[in-house]
Amino acid sequence: MAWGKLNPCYQDAIAIRKAVFINEEGIDPKDELDGTDEDKMHYVGYVDDEPVTTARIDMLAGNRVKIERVATVAEARKQGYAGQLIKQIIGDAQRSDVAHIQLDAQLPAIPFYQELGFAPVGETFTEAGIEHRTMEYQAQA
Repeated sequence: MAWGKLNPCYQDAIAIRKAVFINEEGIDPKDELDGTDEDKMHYVGYVDDEPVTTARIDMLAGNRVKIERVATVAEARKQGYAGQLIKQIIGDAQRSDVAHIQLDAQLPAIPFYQELGFAPVGETFTEAGIEHRTMEYQAQA
C-alpha cells in the first residue's frame, strides 16, 4: 500500500482498474480515472509478483474511511484475494483507530461484502451507469 500516484503500486492499481472497470464493465475512463488518486491510499495484492487485486482508500472527515475501486483481474477471481485485501484494509483502519469504514458496492457484490462484515444502508443509487448501495462495516466482536 502507498499514498498517491508516486509509488510503485499505483501503476499496478491503475492497470487492474482499467482492465476491470473500463475494459470489462465499459465505464468511461473519465469516470474511472476521476483525478482524485493523488489524495488516496492505494492497495494492491500480488500473487507471484503479479498484481491481481486492488482498492483505494479515501480518508474522510471525522476519522472515517471509504473503501473505493475494489477490483480483481478476471483470471484471479473467486480465489479470495479481494477478501484478503479488504481484511487487510479493515485491520489497518482499526489499528489506526478509524471510527467508521464504508464502501459503495455494486449490487451483485453485496453478498461478498456482507461476508466480510459490511451491512447495506440507505437506498440503491446509480454511479457510472451501475447500481450501487452504500455499506458500512459492523465491527466484529
